[in-house]
Amino acid sequence: MPPAKRIAMWSGPRNISTALLRSWGSRPDTFVCDEPFYAHYLVRTGLPHPGADEVIASQENDWSKVAAWLLGPVPDGKAIFYQKHMAHHLLPDLDRGWLAEVCNCFLIREPREMLTSLIHFIPRPTLADTGLPQQIEIFAAMQARGGRPPVIDARDVLEDPRGVLSALCDALEVVFDERMLSWEPGLRDTDGVWARHWYGQVAKTTTFGRYQPKNEPLPKELSPLLAECEALYKRLHSQRIR
Repeated sequence: MPPAKRIAMWSGPRNISTALLRSWGSRPDTFVCDEPFYAHYLVRTGLPHPGADEVIASQENDWSKVAAWLLGPVPDGKAIFYQKHMAHHLLPDLDRGWLAEVCNCFLIREPREMLTSLIHFIPRPTLADTGLPQQIEIFAAMQARGGRPPVIDARDVLEDPRGVLSALCDALEVVFDERMLSWEPGLRDTDGVWARHWYGQVAKTTTFGRYQPKNEPLPKELSPLLAECEALYKRLHSQRIR
């Protein structure tokens, strides 16, 4: 039996990461997990996220044990282990050595659209809150090993789900499955306990939505942050799968 394919998809907040979780979860050969380092992140930062105590109680808080699980036997004997990660959960105390054992991928979103959505949850976000510095860090580390980690942009996925996901599967040396394009509505057992706070909209979906540009203004005081985000985003965007 060939070794399991372990896919670590690193996303920033306010993206289509949960829709992608649904997409990969629709494959019969794939086991999916939802933000396995979230509890560790909340314990270390003490941030008052909705349902924080419940999240901490529901997950392993020790990052090293989480990493060992991500590299261990794939639950249910599946051939693919798809791991949805928030890049900002990758705190400095979390050793990066295990990343060499997984296929690291990146989901990005145009910074202005991301920030205008993020400020409804974090009114004064920092650069670290966007996950972009962590994405750049992982991407550079994988490049230094001689690889070219796949990058997909949320807008591209929404405009051409079949084309972009097919290309992503090719890059990962995984056969594309048409079932990745649709799913049943509702929450999942594989969703984190935070789903009732964050997944209300995606729970109503059965496929990827159509891309619609956001024209919401960004507060002027966040202009420096936007400029920082755009510089990092452009570096990843130039490497994206078309």
